[in-house]
Amino acid sequence: MAVKTVIRHVGEHVGETVRIGAWVNNKRSSGKIQFLQLRDGTGYIQGVVVKSEVSEEIWDKAKSLTQESSLYVEGVIREEPRSASGYEMTVSDIEVIHITENYPITPKEHGVDFLMDHRHLWLRSSKQRAIMVIRAEIIRAVQQFFDENGFTLVDPPILTPTSAEGTTNLFHTKYFDEDAYLTQSGQLYMEAAAMALGKVYSFGPTFRAEKSKTRRHLIEFWMIEPEMAFTDHEESLKVQENFITHVVQSVVKNCRPELEAVGRDVSKLENIKAPFPRITYDEAIEFLHTKEFDIPWGEDFGAPHETAIAERYDKPVFITHYPKDIKAFYMKPDPNRPDVVLCADMIAPEGYGEIIGGSQRIDDPELMQQRFEEHGLSAETYQWYLDLRKYGTVPHSGFGLGLERTVAWICGLDHVRETIPFPRTLYRLYP
Repeated sequence: MAVKTVIRHVGEHVGETVRIGAWVNNKRSSGKIQFLQLRDGTGYIQGVVVKSEVSEEIWDKAKSLTQESSLYVEGVIREEPRSASGYEMTVSDIEVIHITENYPITPKEHGVDFLMDHRHLWLRSSKQRAIMVIRAEIIRAVQQFFDENGFTLVDPPILTPTSAEGTTNLFHTKYFDEDAYLTQSGQLYMEAAAMALGKVYSFGPTFRAEKSKTRRHLIEFWMIEPEMAFTDHEESLKVQENFITHVVQSVVKNCRPELEAVGRDVSKLENIKAPFPRITYDEAIEFLHTKEFDIPWGEDFGAPHETAIAERYDKPVFITHYPKDIKAFYMKPDPNRPDVVLCADMIAPEGYGEIIGGSQRIDDPELMQQRFEEHGLSAETYQWYLDLRKYGTVPHSGFGLGLERTVAWICGLDHVRETIPFPRTLYRLYP
């Protein structure tokens, strides 16, 4: 009797007859042998149908199969060194579930718009599947790192009454009779959670109503946002570089076939290990001037600036101590130089830009009140946030990592739209 299994586990059944539910990825024939390229979501395997070894009925069933037809297939698993999986199936029985006609995504070249219109089907392709597997491994490694380092997962709200960084780039909705917005960050709520639990992290969807069409931007994306009580800026940087090291090396260890499927140079990832280089904003400005960038002190960096800086390194690089006026109101000024803040952006190598932004937060109640007034923020709406400094304030730090940019970097992708199952971009809400 056949053992039901999946392609990923066929190595455990060499010499045995197994039964697998699968789709036909491709098919070719050489007269009296049919070669079925099968996939089941866990991997790929070739099924070999030999006319002289099966009934005429099974042979005809194999002939009827088309791209993306579904079936149950039975056969003996044998080792095959020439196969990418290392195994092959000698087919003995086929149960056709559904014959697909005119599948729209064929092995020929298709335009990006066509593929995005058929994203629900494009996900089935080998490269897109590999990206989703790598994304899942990144998520698993993220949770493993924080779980093993004393962090508690906390879920901030998605609907918020306002944004501490302004509402111009937020999606507005109605919360019954009140105005509400889709969150662009859970950070402020995570600070509250850190005052209760010490070290916390959130992992959820965030939204930015920016009309941006760059390869680095999505409208809906996922953020990982840790906050740590009794933690200063320097301690936070060490957490960040150890965190990224863990995530990248977990992918290298557990997803090598998928990295190869997306064409990634794995040696570049193997080199991603702490510590990471650091430069100050001042040093970055000086370097950019040597590269003939006309950027004045006090202006934020754009993609070309970040790329030029990243090209100096083969690891992520921290840019620290940005000017106070171009960073968020809650970032703590450097006590030795109040015009800059204790913050850092982590810039990924190979031109992928910022993947982490973080800082030590202001813990002084009077300074936080002053910042609220300077930025015209509603103390009434965010009185609870001011309360965090009023009742047991402590030094604390945190950061946010954008999942999709991280996936793009680790996979070596040109655009973040391939890093999420169903991307939401400026002109795309379908499918």
